Amino acid sequence: MALSSNEPRSTATTGNYLPVRPDWLALHREEILEPDLPIIDAHHHFYDRAGWRYLNADYVADAASGHNVRGSVYMQALTRYRAEGPDALKPVGETEFVVATTPPLGGDGVQVAMGIVGHADLRLGAAVRAVLEAHVEAGRSRFRGVRHLTTWDADASLVNPLTAAPRGLLLDGKYRAGVAQLDALGLSYDAWLLSPQLPELLDLARAFPNLPIVINHCGGIVRIGAHARRRGEGFDAWSTSMHALARLPNVFVKLGGLGMRINGFEFEAQPTPPTSIQLARSWAPWMHTCLEAFGAERCMFESNFPVDKGSYSHAVCWNAFKRLASGATAHEKQALFEGTARRVYRLG
Repeated sequence: MALSSNEPRSTATTGNYLPVRPDWLALHREEILEPDLPIIDAHHHFYDRAGWRYLNADYVADAASGHNVRGSVYMQALTRYRAEGPDALKPVGETEFVVATTPPLGGDGVQVAMGIVGHADLRLGAAVRAVLEAHVEAGRSRFRGVRHLTTWDADASLVNPLTAAPRGLLLDGKYRAGVAQLDALGLSYDAWLLSPQLPELLDLARAFPNLPIVINHCGGIVRIGAHARRRGEGFDAWSTSMHALARLPNVFVKLGGLGMRINGFEFEAQPTPPTSIQLARSWAPWMHTCLEAFGAERCMFESNFPVDKGSYSHAVCWNAFKRLASGATAHEKQALFEGTARRVYRLG
C-alpha cells in the first residue's frame, strides 16, 4: 500500500519505530475478510516530524483500503504543539490541530478523531486541571482523555528517548494528584508502559476505581534486549499481571500495537510482508489471553498506525484481527471492533 504523494517514506528508527517501506508493503495484498463489519479504530496517530509525515489524508487512505472503518480515536503523538505560550499548555496545540484538520462529525466517509486523547503533564499535580480544561475547550466536544507516557526499563535502549519517563512514575504522589484531575473531570487515562511495569498500573487502577483506564498495545509486550532471553518467563509475568488488572472493572485493553520493534516479532525482517494468517498465529497467545481475561466488552482492536505500518499494511492488520475473532459471537465481534471503543470513549 503506497503512502500518499505528499508523505515521504518514514526514516524513523529511534525508540520503538520501524521505517515504513511502501515498496515492501506492496509485495503482499489479500482479499478483505468480512468487508461489511463496522470498525472503530481505537488508536492511531498523526505525525509531522523530520522524515515522517502522516496526517489526516494519509490515515484516510489507509482506512479506505477495504475494511468498513467508520471512525477512529486519535491518540497523542507530540504533533503540532503550540509554538508559544506556557509550556504546560503547548500540548493543547495537538488537540487544536486535530480538530482543525479532520472533518466535523456527521459528514461522509471515515469519521476520523471521533474521540481525541491528548497529552498533559500529570506531574503538575492539581495544577494540570487548567491544561485539561483547555483541551476540553479546544476539542469541541471530542476530547476524551489523556495519555502521559510512563515507559521505563533498566535496559534504556528499549525506551524512546522522546518519551522516556523516570522509574516508578505511576507510584508518584504528585503524578497521582494529576490523575485525580482526570477522574474529577470525567476523562479517561490511556496507559502506555512496558509489561514489567504492569504491577504499578494495577496499584494506580486500585487507587482510582471510577477512572476508566485503557491499557495500550496489549500491555506493553517487550521481547528484545534484556528481555529476549526470558521470553517464557516474561509471558507468564505479563499474563499474571493482565489477569489481575482484568479483575478491576474500570480497566480496559487495546488489542493491537504489536508491530513495533520492542515486540520482537521481526515481521519487518522478512523478505515479504507477513500475511494475516502469520500475524494471527504470532499474536494469538497474547490477544487470546487478553480476551479470556477481560472479555470482549472490555477489549477493543486498534491499528496503531502509522507506527505499526513498518511491519504490515492496514488491510492485512484488520484481516488478522478478524481471524483472531473468528470464534466470537456476533455480539462479541460488535464489541471488539466497534462497541467497546464507542462506550469507553463516549463516541455516541
